[in-house]
Amino acid sequence: MTSHQFHSPATPDLDAPRYAEIATFLRAPLATDLRDVDLGLVGIPYDGGLTNRSGARHGPREVRNQSSLTRKYHHVSRTNPFDLCRIADLGDVPMTRALSVEGAHDDISAFYDLVHAAKIIPLSVGGDHSVTYPIFRSIARERKIGMVHIDAHMDLWDEFQGSKFSHGSPFRRAIEDGLLDPKRVVQIGIRGAQNNKSGWQYAEDHGVTVIFIEEVNEIGVEKVLEKARAVVGEGEAYLSFDIDSVDPVFAPGTGTPEIGGITTIQAQALIRGLDGLNLIGADLVEISPPFDQTGGTSLVGASLLYEIACILSNGIAKRKCALNDLMQTAS
Repeated sequence: MTSHQFHSPATPDLDAPRYAEIATFLRAPLATDLRDVDLGLVGIPYDGGLTNRSGARHGPREVRNQSSLTRKYHHVSRTNPFDLCRIADLGDVPMTRALSVEGAHDDISAFYDLVHAAKIIPLSVGGDHSVTYPIFRSIARERKIGMVHIDAHMDLWDEFQGSKFSHGSPFRRAIEDGLLDPKRVVQIGIRGAQNNKSGWQYAEDHGVTVIFIEEVNEIGVEKVLEKARAVVGEGEAYLSFDIDSVDPVFAPGTGTPEIGGITTIQAQALIRGLDGLNLIGADLVEISPPFDQTGGTSLVGASLLYEIACILSNGIAKRKCALNDLMQTAS
């Protein structure tokens, strides 16, 4: 008879059957504190900034469920992100003022202040896209950063229904607050009609690089990546991925679907092609399980979360190696 010892559910066994163990992002261990974590996976169960179909508040929980299907080794790079750095699920942002957009954003910023102080690279799952703005208030307050933004929408509105903090406004607010350098922002996959031209005009006036879906299809992913890397440069940058960038054929579970989007293969290629950028964080937002009858959208989200974790962990490992080399040279 095999003898068994107690195995803490806070440290899932990545080799266990995929239907077993407590569901965490990418089957990562649950953090008990913020020590000894390089890459922190965070859920933001908030969708009070939505302008249409609600439900993204349930995104983090369902992406954790679908994360049970993820595995360790990437089939292209043959690397395991868990071998490259210390990854942990930090749980969900504690919400104390969820019925107030500004209050909820303060809750989010307060949590990311702790994450930033602990020098953890955050990889977040929303939630609606308004959550990126309070993340920026924490991790970008010392200097302006660049951004690769993959989305169907520009999210550069000024206001909606009297609010300046909807999911259509985060990057306009971040630019106004000096958190985001518009000339180092590239938006990929933008499409869909608008009720006014203000977002497009704001991008033109402030030097935001916009790659509409028609250009993506015309020049291909490789050329898009060349353009994106040239815009962002070597400075610190952030990746924000809205699931509605993916065509609703593949990802119908979202609040503002737009036909004619990128495929899941293009999404994977875009993320992989950002490897090597100086990324200080990333998020995946707008997954809405109530509109995702088969769970397919959340599976797409979990799979893309893994892709993002791979490039972030590789960047962390390279920075650690460079720092060690520098310290050895100095000594």
